[in-house]
Amino acid sequence: MKTTINSLIFQLKETKSGKPWIGSSFDKKLSFLNKEEFFRRPLPNLHSVAELISHLTIWRKETVLKIKTGEGSITDKDPLNWQDLEKLKIVGRKKLIEDFNHSLDDIIELLQNKNDDFLDQPYYDTDFKDTYPYSFVLFGMLHHDLYHLGQIGIILKFLNDSR
Repeated sequence: MKTTINSLIFQLKETKSGKPWIGSSFDKKLSFLNKEEFFRRPLPNLHSVAELISHLTIWRKETVLKIKTGEGSITDKDPLNWQDLEKLKIVGRKKLIEDFNHSLDDIIELLQNKNDDFLDQPYYDTDFKDTYPYSFVLFGMLHHDLYHLGQIGIILKFLNDSR
């Protein structure tokens, strides 16, 4: 049976490019930003959208690794978790968004070949230093995406007010 897996895939797709109940998808919010705004921190203590997208991509790639191997490789303290803004500018907006989108495509592709039983199978989480069912990381990743999607909305408000 794939009821929960299909529901999870649907929610991930809606959050990326659909019409989620919460309002706007990543695609819609990102479409409001030009290149300069994508990298701008609206306040010194807030991340830029580029930093958030990079951060989300790293954890999605980590989720792909966990699905493929049963174990992750990074922790919250890893330098890849929050990369330097100047380095992200060199990577560029287009590449950061492409990597972000591909990371979700990779997860969905892996999940499409799984049944709901997979969600109960264990993997080792290097960040939490314990064994958890895959449902923990997959639903956690969805929640993580939604959390940062909300932050992007706040950043957009600050950027709009500064125009």
